[in-house]
Amino acid sequence: MSKLKYVGLFLVIIIFGILSIPEILNRINNQKIVDSNRTQSAEPLQYVILNGEPKRVPDFTFFNQDSLLISNEDFSKKVYVAEFFFTSCPSICPIMNKNMKRIEDRFGSRIDFGIASFSIDPDYDTPSVLKAYAESYNIFSQNWHFLTGEKDLIYDLANQGFNIFASVNPRVAGGFEHQGYFALIDKNGYIRSRSDQFGNPIVYYMGLDEENVEIQEVDMLIEDIDKLLKE
Repeated sequence: MSKLKYVGLFLVIIIFGILSIPEILNRINNQKIVDSNRTQSAEPLQYVILNGEPKRVPDFTFFNQDSLLISNEDFSKKVYVAEFFFTSCPSICPIMNKNMKRIEDRFGSRIDFGIASFSIDPDYDTPSVLKAYAESYNIFSQNWHFLTGEKDLIYDLANQGFNIFASVNPRVAGGFEHQGYFALIDKNGYIRSRSDQFGNPIVYYMGLDEENVEIQEVDMLIEDIDKLLKE
């Protein structure tokens, strides 16, 4: 190759680098990182394995916002999403249920889909309070159940049944603390999720909005609900 061609190639590399630097700096300044490999959606959804067996949601029976007894059997042969919340929550619950409403808007008309929202403040969250709360979000779906009942049973379901932390804590705003996770359950009652980049199940989906993340976990959840409905 002639010296002239070397010089031309060198100039092309230099110009390309100069043009790329502003975009790189802009991404760094905005802390915008797109990690398309964080979770894998192409593979079938994984089961959550505990003690060598797929994790299944234990039996439960609670009252819903219409004072009807609802059990896990009411979700049989349905894909459903579960969360733990409380109506007077001043922090994460409004964000969680704004995102859950997105899910309900997408799938709420299907007879093979449901949502279970368990209150961790059942002393206050009576069926009538839950009814008013649902109406405040314009939720009238027969498939979204806001559930209340005996406190010990709800906390056992959260902490042992789902392994989603929930606790009474008078020192925090609202008097309760809990994780802002959504759990995805298949038609046979097993907890399912997509994999992370290492091939392990992510287990739960963040119900909150994350800053500087292009694809929210609620978006991933919507994709995965659709996938389970087709199984």
